[in-house]
Amino acid sequence: MKSSTRRNFLKTATTVAIGITYIPHLLSRSPIDRLNFAIIGAGGRGKASWSKVPLENIVAMCDVDDRMSADAFATCADSKKYKDFRRMFDEMAKDIDAVIISTPDHTHFPAAMAAMELGKHVNVEKPLAHNIWQLRTMKKAAEYYGIVSQMGNQGHTTNGIRQIKEWYEAGVLGEVKEVIAWQKKINYEKDKYFAKPSTIPPQVHEIPVELDWDLWQGPVAEKTFNNLYAPRTWRSFYDYGNGKLGDWCCHTLDAPFWALDLGLPHSVNGEIRGMAEDHSYVPEESAVTWQFGSRGKKAPVTMKWLEGFEKPAVRPGWEIEELPDRGMIMIGDKKTLITGGRPDKPKLLVSEEEWNEYIQNPPAKTIPRVAENQPVQEWIDAIKSNSLPGSNFNYAASLMEMSQVGVLAQRFGGTIKYNAKKMKAKGRPELDDYIKEPAREGWKYGEGLL
Repeated sequence: MKSSTRRNFLKTATTVAIGITYIPHLLSRSPIDRLNFAIIGAGGRGKASWSKVPLENIVAMCDVDDRMSADAFATCADSKKYKDFRRMFDEMAKDIDAVIISTPDHTHFPAAMAAMELGKHVNVEKPLAHNIWQLRTMKKAAEYYGIVSQMGNQGHTTNGIRQIKEWYEAGVLGEVKEVIAWQKKINYEKDKYFAKPSTIPPQVHEIPVELDWDLWQGPVAEKTFNNLYAPRTWRSFYDYGNGKLGDWCCHTLDAPFWALDLGLPHSVNGEIRGMAEDHSYVPEESAVTWQFGSRGKKAPVTMKWLEGFEKPAVRPGWEIEELPDRGMIMIGDKKTLITGGRPDKPKLLVSEEEWNEYIQNPPAKTIPRVAENQPVQEWIDAIKSNSLPGSNFNYAASLMEMSQVGVLAQRFGGTIKYNAKKMKAKGRPELDDYIKEPAREGWKYGEGLL
């Protein structure tokens, strides 16, 4: 990268200490001291990311909503301000090394692709992209353009997720054939992250003067504005978000996906309660079941996501009176492991005495640790050491593709026989336009890259 020729960088950590691996196609990069960042999506989750880079330079910030960006723009007063990231790149590409993207799901892809095509490193908020084709293209682009990529799921940096993988690989759980995750019913109350429109289609509201509604929609087909779309409850609507499953899968199911080396499912089933007639927003309750084939000597796995459905019943041998309102269990033929919604505090469902004895002498730590819950710092360290962080696009895109097939089942119901090689739902051609969604003119990226 031309923007990465600055010298005099002293490494602050060795590869082993930060737990990442040198990648051959990145080794030609020159070391750098401070990175120049551009921020796309400055409020909300954006602030949670850009506030983690105090030792770097934030040279540009971009946000389409003045209500969300006011605090960020005031805090980073010296950076240049934009509403359209395309204009930002046109004017400032030579001054930018890396980009943090924290916009709603439906605009992750064009922002990330625009950055990668210019050779910029990218950190993208979960759930990475809005459809399967976008995920595949982002994975390909990261390799093709030789950039350092990261999906910002904090849980993949935790000690807990490493423990889960180490415990499984040490044989503590035995053979795992079943995984169950569960969430409470979606809360549609005021000031929460999900909302239900009073009419279908939603009523037409006046566009706030602070919001550039055309830019906010990005690649999605133009619609009239409704107050539920922006700035907060867009996750409710499948045109813009991926529901609670898309939002939380990368936390709750990251550990079993990684530890069990699940890969992509061959079949997914969705059972729905309280779905809109036009399938435009998330159902009140749903159950999604993935079926994974054998992987070498590993047995096939059934994995469930229960959202508002009854949580799993306590089984014989589980030393627990009642399961919490949210969590994940990996059921082995020796032991069962439980976590909360995130993978940071795993526990075996054994007696207190056995658990206390176990944690005094756990399996060996075989996976290097990184800074807990600091994915942005892990990404920065990876850029400066010419390596890749744990949730790079090669891993994260596969995790989220598994989730996206589940989102399709949650949205449209029934069984999807998934041909991962062809990116097709066998016998369900009506899903083609959701596996690869059409994009408006001016927002098309990545065509021909796959």
